[in-house]
This record gives sequence, structure tokens and C-alpha cells, in this order.
Amino acid sequence: MEVIPEDIQAFAERYSTPETELLYRLHRETYLKIAQPHMLSGHLQGRLLTMVSQMIKPRRILEIGTFTGYSAICLAQGLTEDGVLHTIDVNEELEAMSSRYFKEAGLGDKIVQHTGKAAEIITQLDEVFDLVFIDADKAGYTGYYDMVWEKLRPGGFMLADNVLYHGEVVLPESGQSNNAKAMIRFAEKAVADERAETMLLTLRDGLMLIRKKQTH
Repeated sequence: MEVIPEDIQAFAERYSTPETELLYRLHRETYLKIAQPHMLSGHLQGRLLTMVSQMIKPRRILEIGTFTGYSAICLAQGLTEDGVLHTIDVNEELEAMSSRYFKEAGLGDKIVQHTGKAAEIITQLDEVFDLVFIDADKAGYTGYYDMVWEKLRPGGFMLADNVLYHGEVVLPESGQSNNAKAMIRFAEKAVADERAETMLLTLRDGLMLIRKKQTH
């Protein structure tokens, strides 16, 4: 079930800044060589991630779910001069590919790759993040939310991908996969959190923006 009609998607892409040549090659190689290539953020979402990062100008970014590195490259575009992006993925087989593209993009010293279970790695990161992007195992989202909350600065942003989960979230419960149910639980948790402000964008497969309120 596609959330956005193909012709509307194509129209939106036509009037958005095109992918860079490097991102185009990364996109193409992912679809040619990697299983489940639809997990890649892609053109429109990649542009939004870049725009958000450029608006925030983060010094520290955390990405949970590297995949082949497309979203990390997009997010890194807004980093401050001394900025660093930490990205985590459990699949060690993808590390070499993403690392190759990070270096080619001139981001080898800006992106720190971690391979392993996110729940274990996050607790070891002694950082305060300005921006967090969650795009990993759906059942883990609510746990990641709790783990990163105290590491997210007041006024910082958390972005969560796939919250509409192929449109399954609006089906009767009997028609929802476990992943769709996990996304509903995550969305309900975020919107009920009085410490947060939320907005769910109907972009691609649903991107939730969560802002940690300033404390006074």
C-alpha cells in the first residue's frame, strides 16, 4: 500500500533540488546490490533531512539505522565545522559500502560508524545531541526514544521514519502487521509526552518530527 501516489511523488521530486551525483550513485548501487533497497531514504526525504539539518546547524547528530549511508550523508550537510554524526547499524556487511561513500563525500572525519546493537551502543555514547534520526527495527523505536531522550538537548529534535508503515496504521487492527502496531505505539508515546511537541509528516512512509521542549 503506497501512502503517496506515484504521480504526486514524481511531481514533488521535479520541483525539489535534484540528488547529487554521488547520492544518485549510492541510490542506484543500493537498488542493484542490497536486499530490501526500499529502506533507503531516497530523494525527497533526503532533501528534507538536509534542509532540517541546515536549519538546526547541529554540532552532534545521532542516527540509529545507517543502512547504506544515504540519510547520514544528507544529515551531515548541516553539521557545524566541528560537528560529528554518530551512526549505528547492526549489519556489519553494509559497513564497507557506507564507509566508501562517506569518504567519497568528504565526510570521513565527520561521520563515526558504530556496528552492533543500538541499545548497547547508545548507552556508551557520552554526547549531547542536537538532532536524532531513528530509522531502525520498528519494535525498538519506543525503547530508543527513552534511551536518547536524556541525551537530546532541550530544543533539540528527534525524527522517526516509517511511522505510517505503508499505510497499515489506518487499517483495522486485524490487518496491521506487528511493525505497524509498533509504529502506532511509538506515535502514541510521543504525542502523550508532555515534554515533547510532535508533527507527523505524510512524506514517503511517514516522518515524525519530535521537538524536546525547552526547560525554564
